[in-house]
Amino acid sequence: MTAIGSDHAGVEFKEKIKTLLGSMGHDLRDLGTTGKESTDYPDWGHAVAEMVSSGKADRGVLICGTGIGMSIVANRHPGVRAAVCESATAARLARQHNDANILCIGERLTGWEQAADIVKVFFSTSFDGGERHVRRVGKMEIGEK
Repeated sequence: MTAIGSDHAGVEFKEKIKTLLGSMGHDLRDLGTTGKESTDYPDWGHAVAEMVSSGKADRGVLICGTGIGMSIVANRHPGVRAAVCESATAARLARQHNDANILCIGERLTGWEQAADIVKVFFSTSFDGGERHVRRVGKMEIGEK
């Protein structure tokens, strides 16, 4: 299961990403928003991050104007590793090295073709699982050494 959400500034990409991920065989849960009326990005960021943190979703996608606000909100949840990706290379490395489980995209900063490539790479790349990456990901949680 993949959870997806956006604020008003990311709703167009959210709909396109839902179609793209659906064509790739992903089971999706859309947590909102559905229109362009101004909303608060933390509401949607928390909803998706909670799904991932609780294990109800394996991964998530959050879209706002820049992706930055969503990533800050999502990363406050235990076990969430949200990455703002503005390139396919960043998406690949976020998955391989950081085991990122939420992709954040800025609709105002990223063109659709580039965003589609980012989504495809993020969802087709696995965590490297090498000793150094596992050790480093383990240190991301507060209190881990």
